[in-house]
Parts: sequence; structure tokens; C-alpha cells
Amino acid sequence: MTAVRSPARRATSAMIAVMLAAALAGGAAFAARGPDMRYVPEMAAHPVMMTGDHPLYVQKFEVTVAEWNRCHEEGACDEPRRAPAGKPAARTPVTNLSHLDIEQYLRWINKRSRHAFRLPSRAEWEQMARDVMPDTPNPIFTDRELSWASAYLTEGIAPRKLQVQGSFSESPEGIADLDGSVWEWTDDCYAGDSGIVPKELCPAYWVGGEHIAAVPYVERDPARGGCAVGAPPAHLGFRLVTDVPLGKNG
Repeated sequence: MTAVRSPARRATSAMIAVMLAAALAGGAAFAARGPDMRYVPEMAAHPVMMTGDHPLYVQKFEVTVAEWNRCHEEGACDEPRRAPAGKPAARTPVTNLSHLDIEQYLRWINKRSRHAFRLPSRAEWEQMARDVMPDTPNPIFTDRELSWASAYLTEGIAPRKLQVQGSFSESPEGIADLDGSVWEWTDDCYAGDSGIVPKELCPAYWVGGEHIAAVPYVERDPARGGCAVGAPPAHLGFRLVTDVPLGKNG
């Protein structure tokens, strides 16, 4: 799997890196003004404790259709999204999003909220979900490259239909739906056998769900033929994390 990056894409990735670095470095400035709580999402009741007792503050639910469309209405996210018929936009996870789309949302939410949000790493996502994921069944396929397929042929897998928030498990920290019908983008690059590559050249990213998969950064719907390692269903969404507590929400 190869990827060709345009100058615009490289510039966008560089801009995001600079922006996030500036946001973290400028934590004191954010603290002086305080976050704009009108744009801060609902966070889980307790942080996830990472290696070295580092607390990670996690959004309780996945970003919703309504939250995404607020970004679109303010001109920061290119395309609007609609909830499936009969489902409320305020409680339905937004899906059909590429990693590029989410980069737009991150620029917007960090500016509006005056807080440094980001996507989790793969390791952080797996730590977040450790208590709600089902035990891994014995694989039907022993070939390492086919072992992911076992998840589709064993009992106990999550329903594929997109559900509203709160339809699945909640972790001890209060994080909902990690075991649900949405696979969540992380910010960890998958580069195949090529090893580590610069962020601006990353061809695909890991996504977390009932199994871990790698999805090309431009893909919105793996079910429609996008090349991926252990491709998940079509529901690609995300939730935010932050290293900085948000008062009572932290």
C-alpha cells in the first residue's frame, strides 16, 4: 500500500503539528483565560491512568453528528453529516469520516474551546477499552495475516448497526461505547513493513474497535473497497482526549 502526499497535505500536517505543539506549550495562556465550556464536550467522570501514573482525560461519548455540524456551520469542517432516519443528531455518533476530516475538527475545537484536545494513540485507546472489550476468542485462522477475520466468525461481536450513544458498555472511568458499533480513529501511524515514517507521509492510521485495524488516512467507508488491514465495518468515528484536566469535568 502506497500513498502520494500532495504539498497541500504535507503543509496541513505540518500546520497541525505546529498548532498542537503551540497549544500544549501555551497551556499557561489557556489556563489564564480558562476553557470556553460552550465548546468543551462532556468528559468521562474519571481519567484513565496511563503508564507512569499519567492521567488521560477522555470524552465520555464519541463526537456526535450535531457536534460535527456545529464545526461545519462555523465554516471549519468541509462537509455536513446527517444522522440515520429516526436517530437524533445530538445523540448519534458522527461517522463516515476520514483522518483528514478529523484534522479539520481538531483545529476548530482547539481554537474554539481554548483547550488542547487530540486523538488518542493506539496504546491509549487500548488502555481505555481494556475493561469493556470481550475476551479474545481462539482464532479460527492461524495465519497472522488472517487472524483478524476470526472476529467476524465467532460469537459475542458487537452489532454492526449504528446505535445512539449510551447503547453499549461503560468503562469504570465512565467512558461509553468503546465496544460499540463505531471504530474510532487514533493518531498512531500504520506504515506496514516500511517502519516509522514522518507524520506528513503516513499512509494509514490505526482505528480501535472490537479488533484493531489499519485504515488509509483518506478512507471514510472501508466497506466500500478501501484497502485496510482487518477492515472494520463502515462506521468510522472518533472521540477526543486531552492531557490537561478540565476542572470538574476532569
